[in-house]
Amino acid sequence: MTVAIDRATGKRRGERESRPGPAQRLKNGFHKHWYAYAMIAPVAVVLGVLVVYPLVYGLYLTLTDATSLNTARTIGVNHIDATYRFIGLDNYADILWGPTAYDRFWSHFLWTGFWTAACVALHYGIGLGLALLLNQKLRGRTLYRMILVLPWAVPTFVTVFGWRFMLADGGVINTALEGLGLPTPLWLEDTFWQRFAAIMVNTWCGVPFMMVSLLGGLQSIDASLYEASEMDGANAWQRFRYVTLPGLRSVSTTVVLLGVIWTFNQFAIIFLLFGNTAPDAQILVTWAYQLGFGQQPRDYAQSAAYGILLLSILIVFTSFYRRWLNRNEQQLAI
Repeated sequence: MTVAIDRATGKRRGERESRPGPAQRLKNGFHKHWYAYAMIAPVAVVLGVLVVYPLVYGLYLTLTDATSLNTARTIGVNHIDATYRFIGLDNYADILWGPTAYDRFWSHFLWTGFWTAACVALHYGIGLGLALLLNQKLRGRTLYRMILVLPWAVPTFVTVFGWRFMLADGGVINTALEGLGLPTPLWLEDTFWQRFAAIMVNTWCGVPFMMVSLLGGLQSIDASLYEASEMDGANAWQRFRYVTLPGLRSVSTTVVLLGVIWTFNQFAIIFLLFGNTAPDAQILVTWAYQLGFGQQPRDYAQSAAYGILLLSILIVFTSFYRRWLNRNEQQLAI
């Protein structure tokens, strides 16, 4: 039997080379791509400090009974050591199934879900309507686009404070309603009207982004598709249903997902519009802030637990949303 030997390597020809171990592969990869690692290192450090460390520390706090009374603090020249204890999953159990679970979590969860669904639906519906109008050949179309984008360009706190002044008892809106002989709602006091006002202000702030995104999607649709549908005798509704909506599918799925995530965590509008004066209009993220920083004693553990629950809810929603989109795409491909 003759065995061929490779003179260059000293190994038998056809012999399978042994696979290097993980440490060796990591070393080889570092030597090969050291420049890429060097470029992303600053970003990785910043993300680790600003995202990973707070997330891990917050997760640890959820497993304790930490409050402003038992955490480490310095009063004058005296340093008081931390005395909080590890309690496992008791915070989550208290939030989800405790005696005050409905008042402290589930009621805010239901309102947050309705708030998110209503705002995203209004954002998309109004944004799509405006995008369709601006996609037409109109005189002064550039000016209209600039005016409609202004609510998105203005800082949020300026917009919300402006709405707060207009919605006050003696504000412009109630004055106009009174002049027309219509009832003047208590926008900033009554729970129903507080929630209505919050959805209205958030819609005002969120429509421009949806409009600009969908307008870009409309302009990317091939005009020949509309010409072919007109030649086939399709009316305006059929062209919208079978050409426009399918052409916007990729853009729509992305902006709806972003809209859900942003609206679900929309802290600024609720907080700046009501502060701590509307407990029933607080969504989960502002309620978590209220527990951690808006009361005495500050309940850091419960506030952190709300943050982890918020993150978990969004992860589950995103997973199901992506799975639903993939299933629809597979059905369309068949």
